[in-house]
Amino acid sequence: MFNNIYVTKMNYNSMLKEENVVQNHEGARAYAMSPELELYTAVVTASLSDTFYEKQDERVNRISELVGKVAPEFVARLAVYTRTEMHLRSIPLLLLVELAKVHNGDDLVARAVEKTVLRADEIMELLMCYQWRNPSDGIKKLGKLSRQIQNGLQRAFNNFDEYQFAKYDRDNLEVKLRDALFLVHPKAKDEQQQMLFDKIVTGELESPYTWETQLSALGQQQFESEEAKQKAIREKWEELIDSGKLGYMALMRNLRNMLQAGVSLSQMLNVAARLSNPMQVESSKQLPFRYLSAYREIENVTSVHTSMLMSALESAVKCSAANIDGFDENTRVLIASDVSGSMHHSVSQRSSVQFYDIGLLLSMLFKSRCKQVVSGIFGDVWKVVNVPADNILMATRQMDRLCNSVGYGTNAFEVFDWLIVNNVVVDKVMMFTDMQMWNNTGDNRNIEKMWGKYKKKSPGAKLYLFDLAGYGQAPLRLVKPDIYLVAGWSDRIFEILSAVDRGEDALDVINKIEV
Repeated sequence: MFNNIYVTKMNYNSMLKEENVVQNHEGARAYAMSPELELYTAVVTASLSDTFYEKQDERVNRISELVGKVAPEFVARLAVYTRTEMHLRSIPLLLLVELAKVHNGDDLVARAVEKTVLRADEIMELLMCYQWRNPSDGIKKLGKLSRQIQNGLQRAFNNFDEYQFAKYDRDNLEVKLRDALFLVHPKAKDEQQQMLFDKIVTGELESPYTWETQLSALGQQQFESEEAKQKAIREKWEELIDSGKLGYMALMRNLRNMLQAGVSLSQMLNVAARLSNPMQVESSKQLPFRYLSAYREIENVTSVHTSMLMSALESAVKCSAANIDGFDENTRVLIASDVSGSMHHSVSQRSSVQFYDIGLLLSMLFKSRCKQVVSGIFGDVWKVVNVPADNILMATRQMDRLCNSVGYGTNAFEVFDWLIVNNVVVDKVMMFTDMQMWNNTGDNRNIEKMWGKYKKKSPGAKLYLFDLAGYGQAPLRLVKPDIYLVAGWSDRIFEILSAVDRGEDALDVINKIEV
């Protein structure tokens, strides 16, 4: 997901000053952020893939430069925060590697590594990230490993059991588990763990029972007919489901495979019950767009069980929305989702989910918690789209099908123009966008001018900008007490609404993290 994110209330002149006027990627007027705020927005929206306006290396280099401009303690806390609260994986490791370049005074990096590496495979991933960002021409590519990275990984090695190590002991990794053990030299906490480390060295870890290993073994078998093969695949999926060892993410990733395999009703009922179980939804810590991705994967699969699984996914995403604090029933809200051309870009190379998908889904999550709400999409123009509030994924898909009807510009000012022309008064305006707003009409309207004009009509209105791309600029001067900046892809971004009332911001929250 798309974690865990809080608002940054921009009421400090030191954060965004008039002299920080810049141009965004479309050449329109924008405002630069403080290094801390820019780093925060850059990492909570990063998947280490190319985006519409920024290549992967450009984002990584920008993050690296920002790490050198802020306090080391902030970077360490941000790494722990993005991993433990936002459940991101790659970007916290990058932060640790970059931090190790600029800070070597105490054990800050080691402490952050221990708190950030929460899965056994992240040991290898951290080492591969270190190798990538610290290239060496020698035979030993990791011969000059940071002592603090090493110390942190030594502690991390003590936190995993044989199953966790075996699950990620893969030959296709550039840095293998055995390599990591030799590089890090962890000290076993007892005799039993020393035996485990010896198994890693000799390659004798017990093969884990996972859906990948089970299906891989099945794939090596010979069958008399295609019918026999399909029967075996169906029975294997049913066995995996009954075993209880199929994790929540694995369930979501394989719904289409299960439907196509013809898994029986009893097992499908089991799958649906697990998907919609509130406790499992909470413990799985999925980003909301994972549910949307699974929903889209199965919506066109012909099976008597498809509708049941779609309903289970709908129930699951409602569970993730249950803790969102909506506004009271007297609060009037407008929700606007940016579907411009730059938002039509995948969040990662392996994902079909695009930035506008995340914006639409988050907007529908929030809409489900509001009583008085107008929702819509904007590109060249603004369009109100009325969809039911109680079917979040279905409503997101309905909104999606209308995206081409508004054009591909980013004329966000059209939202306020519509409010003014139609004499509509709202208390809150929520915009889900990549913040690259500009005017393609040829006149002099922009979001800053039109917001100021609307404020004369509705002085108490507040504007919330949900930054989904983290390019580092804001379309308005965010020093006013009625404009707020939020960043990230998680349903947890809505916790900022109560945080704002408490006078807190994202940087305050991050700085409370213990390292």
